[in-house]
Amino acid sequence: MKRLVALATALGFAAALPAAAQTKWDLPSAYPASNFHTENLQQFANDVDKGSGGKLKIQLHPNASLFKAPEIKRAVQGGQAQIGEILLVNFENEDPLYGIDGIPFLATSYAESQKLYKASKRLVADRLAKQGMMLLYTVPWPPQGIYSKKPLASGADMKGLKWRAYSPATAKIAELVGAQPVTVQAAEVSQALATGVMDSMMTSGATGYDSKSYEHVKNYYDTQAWLPKNAIIVNKKAFDALDKPTQAAVLKAAADAETRGWKTSQEKNGWYLDQLRAKGMTIAPPSEQLAADLRKVGNFMLAEWLRKAGDDGRKVIDGYRAM
Repeated sequence: MKRLVALATALGFAAALPAAAQTKWDLPSAYPASNFHTENLQQFANDVDKGSGGKLKIQLHPNASLFKAPEIKRAVQGGQAQIGEILLVNFENEDPLYGIDGIPFLATSYAESQKLYKASKRLVADRLAKQGMMLLYTVPWPPQGIYSKKPLASGADMKGLKWRAYSPATAKIAELVGAQPVTVQAAEVSQALATGVMDSMMTSGATGYDSKSYEHVKNYYDTQAWLPKNAIIVNKKAFDALDKPTQAAVLKAAADAETRGWKTSQEKNGWYLDQLRAKGMTIAPPSEQLAADLRKVGNFMLAEWLRKAGDDGRKVIDGYRAM
């Protein structure tokens, strides 16, 4: 009987080992499950599961179902979520370097955005490290354009618009052109357009398509103003608690997700605009006057950003322009 009890105890302990060794992380995202960023996140989670031999399971929570967009960074920093996806420009008020890729017309193509990322990556990662987090990878949104219920021929036509402000940079644009900034997160865009809370915004074809903006807005101006990046960040203590092989699996999956995400973003850009056009929207380049007026806004914002960012900001811009 003693042998049977000992054997049962040993078998029970052995059976419990896989469960005890398994770690679960929560990954909040602000975007719909069908968005290419979210699909890339799910593939990343699947790759981590496979690469770690099932030792690390990452549960994705899309569409702001766990935390709203502005809350995700603090949740990861405080350990309420071990890993999360944030839009870096949302946090420019914490540190100017987080807003580097929200400066209008500084980097307007995927090639330029990649150069800007290389020039700023180390400093952005250092800022996150000081807050107890690691930068795993980034993926850019397609170039930003203007959605407006009314036609826009110049910057003067933007005066009085109810303008979606999802970051300090977009709020600043509203201030400079005389629009009325309205804070609306991605998950709330459709309702805000339907109820008249907002009538314009500067965002990508992806967000416009996901939010069904074509049901309320008929004008899209392909300004290609900037390509803001989503960053996948992880709580450093949570990462350090993993064994070395699992850490390696996370880093490998992150590198693959970054390469895949940049490629997908570029490929999907034209597709999103085609879909908006097919839904009845007018897709057009900005007029010469509107483009000129927006570039003035961009030049002003770059000068202001450099004043705030100081020596580190100048190093980034100099390094970017030297590439």
